[in-house]
Amino acid sequence: MQTLTAPTSVSIHRHTPTGRSSRAPNSLRVTARAVTSAPSGAATRAPVPSHFSPAKPAIATPKAPAPVRREDKKKLNLFQRAAGMALDAFEEGFVANVLERPHGLSKTVDPSIQIAGNFAPVGETPPTHALPVTGRIPPFIDGVYARNGANPHFDPVAGHHLFDGDGMVHALRIRNGAAESYASRFTATERLTQERALGKPIFPKAIGELHGHSGIARLALFYARAACGLVDPSRGTGVANAGLVYFNGHLLAMSEDDIPYHVRVGADGDLATVGRYDFAGQLACPMIAHPKLDPATGDLHALSYDVIKKPYLKYFYFAADGTKSADVEIPLDQPTMIHDFAITENYVVVPDHQVVFKLQEMLRGGSPVVLDKEKTSRFGVLPKRATDASEMVWVDVPDCFCFHLWNAWEEPETDEVVVIGSCMTPADSIFNDSDVPLQSVLTEIRLNTRTGASTRRPILAPAEQVNLEVGMVNSNLLGRKTRYAYLAVAEPWPKVSGFAKVDLATGELTKFDYGEGRFGGEPCFVPMDPALSRGEDDGYILTFVHDEVAGTSELLVVNAADMRLEATIQLPSRVPYGFHGTFITASELESQA
Repeated sequence: MQTLTAPTSVSIHRHTPTGRSSRAPNSLRVTARAVTSAPSGAATRAPVPSHFSPAKPAIATPKAPAPVRREDKKKLNLFQRAAGMALDAFEEGFVANVLERPHGLSKTVDPSIQIAGNFAPVGETPPTHALPVTGRIPPFIDGVYARNGANPHFDPVAGHHLFDGDGMVHALRIRNGAAESYASRFTATERLTQERALGKPIFPKAIGELHGHSGIARLALFYARAACGLVDPSRGTGVANAGLVYFNGHLLAMSEDDIPYHVRVGADGDLATVGRYDFAGQLACPMIAHPKLDPATGDLHALSYDVIKKPYLKYFYFAADGTKSADVEIPLDQPTMIHDFAITENYVVVPDHQVVFKLQEMLRGGSPVVLDKEKTSRFGVLPKRATDASEMVWVDVPDCFCFHLWNAWEEPETDEVVVIGSCMTPADSIFNDSDVPLQSVLTEIRLNTRTGASTRRPILAPAEQVNLEVGMVNSNLLGRKTRYAYLAVAEPWPKVSGFAKVDLATGELTKFDYGEGRFGGEPCFVPMDPALSRGEDDGYILTFVHDEVAGTSELLVVNAADMRLEATIQLPSRVPYGFHGTFITASELESQA
């Protein structure tokens, strides 16, 4: 164990709703020590398209992408080279200079905002071993913490949304109380592989570029390039940058625009992309990035949505041995953004909310991702083993939009399904500019499947309301009644200044603050072995944190029961703010396919 130098502090604050007793003192302070050396990859500005004026905030520059090797370059015939040059000229001369330059960019797709500071991309980091540790890592933590995120390989040429970046997985191996290794690698999607071969970005960015007339033009450009054999969209178009799940011997990197990618963790801690994973030919459609692994059965439950053709939504599951069920086609009136869903012991809970896709809006110069204020939000409750959507019970929950759901369970005595999620307003603020400050309110939603009635209540008291996003409950209890949730404190939005442990029954809030100028991401709960566990909160939180002043990145290990810092692991390079992660146990590593 190595001692680090420059002192920094981490604060813990407990808030108990008025009239409820506190189980601990109102405030605790834990002091850690941070590294003093600046990591590789810390720099000053992010790439901005040359035909747009950059915004003012100081932003960081990524490492230059690795040069394309000669053997990886796409070999083009004379016709393809000529067609490519003509289409490139059309893109620069008409799409960029005529359709895009005069209009500028909104904040939600301006790369000088979306990939500013520690949202900026980094280059790959090969395995670095024997990382410095301050404090004590509990010996029972034995495995790899892996976290996914968006990390654009090429400079944006037009609009860019944070969700558009290429997937990069960061992996940290912990064993015997030591931080054995850290590595970060791009997930070698078909999209990225083809763009690397051409030496430039070719695939349109689903959120940053596909809006208005310029979005139509970029789609036409892409399909023209495909018709000329310059790219092949049939091999996959997804970025695999959002979710991670370990299932049936496979670590899967996912985004909802494609099937998953299989990523393997090597014995030396390195990461290698095996390829697109279609579950032995059983999966022929995209799968959302938040499948649910049932802790009791080992089944993996999933959804797939389509923005162009019916059925707009399908449900299916994979048995523990990887065998896929038949699809259940769920009829919807219009294609809907469904980023997440929930499971209970016997049901899947599907949100059908007000953020929808209307591609015709592009003809009017707008975004295809639209808030439909005339639509009534609802949840569908479907038996896990259903064979037909006629078994689904729909319950209206007006004016409700949950980008993420944390858990759900059944309460048979009242015929209710209880859903825990963060209700976000304005509902489309992640995708479209809004002058209204974003709020993400942790909420209990009750669905009465007998009467069709619903109720919802904020879990936190009004005086304690903070934006809570990205997080989890104890995964050994997913789909069953839980008392605690561990969620990121998403303030100042979109940064994460700490995380919170929330008592879902009482509303008691215990915050772990990262300290001034320090921000992180999703807290990952690593539960104690159920055979040895002393309670639901017996485990540890792992989370990446970046110090924006020192330019250093760390992994924190926090006791989930008392919210005290146990250890800090110094990382060899900057870790950008990202999305979702998972913990892969040592036994799972040994059973990898």
